[in-house]
Amino acid sequence: MKLAAKRALKDFLGQIPLTAETYWMIRQHGQPVSGFALRQTAARLPEWAQVAQEAAQHAPKGKRVCIFATLRYWIAHTTAVGLALAGMGHDVSLAYLPYREWQQRISRFDLRRSDAYARWVFRRAMPVLRPVSLLRERPAPLPPALAEAIAQVAAYDVQYTLQVEDVDTQSPLYRLRLERNTAAAGALLALWRRRRPDVVIVPNGMILEFGAAFQTARFLGIPVATYEFGEQRERTWLDWNRPVMLQDTTALWQAMRDKPLTEAQWQRVQELFAARRGGRLWANFARQWQQTASEGGEKVRAALGLDDRPIFLLATNVLGDSLVLGREVFSRSLAEWVRETVRYFARHPEAQLVVRIHPGERLAKGPSLAEAVHQALPTLPEHIHLIPADATINTYDLMDIASAGLVFTTTVGLEMAMSGLPVVVAGKTHYRDRGFTLDPTSWDAYYQFLDALIANPQRFRLSEDQVRMAWKYAYHFFFDYPRPFPWHVVYQSEDMTRWPLKRVLAEPEFRETFTALTTGQLPWTKADGEVA
Repeated sequence: MKLAAKRALKDFLGQIPLTAETYWMIRQHGQPVSGFALRQTAARLPEWAQVAQEAAQHAPKGKRVCIFATLRYWIAHTTAVGLALAGMGHDVSLAYLPYREWQQRISRFDLRRSDAYARWVFRRAMPVLRPVSLLRERPAPLPPALAEAIAQVAAYDVQYTLQVEDVDTQSPLYRLRLERNTAAAGALLALWRRRRPDVVIVPNGMILEFGAAFQTARFLGIPVATYEFGEQRERTWLDWNRPVMLQDTTALWQAMRDKPLTEAQWQRVQELFAARRGGRLWANFARQWQQTASEGGEKVRAALGLDDRPIFLLATNVLGDSLVLGREVFSRSLAEWVRETVRYFARHPEAQLVVRIHPGERLAKGPSLAEAVHQALPTLPEHIHLIPADATINTYDLMDIASAGLVFTTTVGLEMAMSGLPVVVAGKTHYRDRGFTLDPTSWDAYYQFLDALIANPQRFRLSEDQVRMAWKYAYHFFFDYPRPFPWHVVYQSEDMTRWPLKRVLAEPEFRETFTALTTGQLPWTKADGEVA
């Protein structure tokens, strides 16, 4: 009861002008609000702002750039990005919302206290970087087309947060996400109509308020760059006028597919995939792909009781992962594709199906795709095998004995193609339609591929040219698509110690990436993001 009363009091006080700000000034001045601390940013700002200001004096006049951020770690990261761009001569503003988390409500009183603290931190960034608190913007009403796009972002938020595919639009989480995304879009709509930037920069661009910012910029016709981070240190993914999580490699592949790899490039990609197969860390990759060492395909065949019938390896994704959202081609969802595939193979005992649940599910909060398998077939027939996420089986050993692969968007599909296996791709993954996979666009086409593969899997084995093409694509995806960048968002504290702003601005490769954030121009594109 006391907690409810306290919340009610905070909600009441949060509506009264200056109450939260006065409380923070008197009781907490200079101190972060619980859960929303920018201590390292505050410590760096005096030096980094001076470096940016001095560098800008010798830089050509750049563009009007507005960066959007929310959540403590992204605000800290985009502040550094903004200072780098300012040092390169751009007129940079940072529009922010001082939320500390995305899935829980926060009182207006606490939110305004966090904002008072953020403005106190950012005072050291001015005038080289202009902070803009979106709490102080009166949101504009959303036109219907933008409101529809914002509702889709809220649905993605629920899928991402709960790691599910079915969204209850009456749930408290959906209502919270729709409310916050709508408020963010309305505030940005008002801001950008009043002070239109030349370019907007948004992390991710697909979920949470980041998705709302992306959709608002595109609604207004403002060019927008999105960026995110994968498993590599000192590398970032970025895109132009698209959410970067879609990993659209079309322009890259059009520019590179006809260029042969050098011997050094072949050696590099071969070393990477040897490490992936063996479950080892490699170079600047901060992730182990397998937790179990390879034992050989025949040992796995014996352990699972597999015989000489064709083996189809279905490798799943993790439900709700950003790389799955909005990737449907002909199925309504990832889970539906799994269910229907299992039902299909139940009718075809002349082949064997191995469903490998993604090892990443061990860390997931949502339901397992194993549930989709059991929904389709409560009792599995002898020719269908389910490998759970925590099984001590190396996925590459399964690839060695497979006749064909079935994937939604997982990178395992690319690796199977690199091994010469025919791979049927059911989702919009980055390597779909690149010349070495089977890419159905309807259920009928999907079943026709399966029928033909069961009848004669050898007929669909990749040619030598296709295998080389898959390896070439893998090289460009892993080594060219991620661009040089100093500060990974997960490791930004140590990265910013290693790469202070002055050192970053002196590094040509990093400057090229920062330039791409304001132009869309990559080594394989023109300034508008089209193929060079």
